[in-house]
Amino acid sequence: MIVFHKIVELQNALFADRKAGKTVGLVPTMGALHEGHASLVKKSVEDNDITVVSVFVNPTQFNDPKDLKSYPRTVEDDCKLLEKVHADYVFVPSVEEMYPVPDTRHFEYPPVSTVMEGAHRPGHFNGVCQVVSRLFYIVNPDRAYFGEKDWQQIAVIKAMVKALSLKVNIVECPIVRDADGLARSSRNALLSKDERAIAPVIFKALSEGVEYSANHSVKETHDFVVGAINAVDGLDVEYFEIVDGDTLLPVNEWSDSDYVVGCITVYCGSRPVRLIDHIKFKEPKL
Repeated sequence: MIVFHKIVELQNALFADRKAGKTVGLVPTMGALHEGHASLVKKSVEDNDITVVSVFVNPTQFNDPKDLKSYPRTVEDDCKLLEKVHADYVFVPSVEEMYPVPDTRHFEYPPVSTVMEGAHRPGHFNGVCQVVSRLFYIVNPDRAYFGEKDWQQIAVIKAMVKALSLKVNIVECPIVRDADGLARSSRNALLSKDERAIAPVIFKALSEGVEYSANHSVKETHDFVVGAINAVDGLDVEYFEIVDGDTLLPVNEWSDSDYVVGCITVYCGSRPVRLIDHIKFKEPKL
């Protein structure tokens, strides 16, 4: 495994790989890696000759300076994990390397980029598109791997790929959960012991919400899930939206769509730590 800090050095290595006819997979990350990230890397290693993993905490996607400052950074441990799962190249650039000049590009793909996270974190998806498009231009991967935990982000990235006519296949990988149901996330490292103990209530409420939905309306199901989570001291729902899985627009009746997803963001603890998750209420029949 080789660690690169400079774009030109990574591109020189990839040029030789391309010349040898090798395929390239990219796993973009912000570090603080866990088993969810490891599953993406393993999938890329399985699918491609060369796997590149980027480790970069991207400042342009944070609308809260405190959130950027507190985001966990564990590059040394990240590299140990990546070596175990057989990544070939790790790209760890500085902010100056990624953004030698301010990135003034503006990305907007309504409605997928403007609802939910887009509404609650202004500028977030613009920053995501800035860094991901930059990584795509640097690496020029055949495939790029993203976890379904960041479900709305995948929809935005797919819209960007289409708009920019990029020749990269976006590969969606299943959420990796702990035994108690909590979705693996880099932010979990910020949870105290007590906060970690209550965080699984989020997925428990979502799962019970799917069962509840069989005999209740969309609104009743929404209120049931929000009520179950907010009833726990230390948990506070920022939003829970039940939406069409393609457009990400809200549904009013279960019959409105064949593909219905519940997307949630919850603040956990006094700091607080922002946790996201989702669950599928209805999926299209194959």
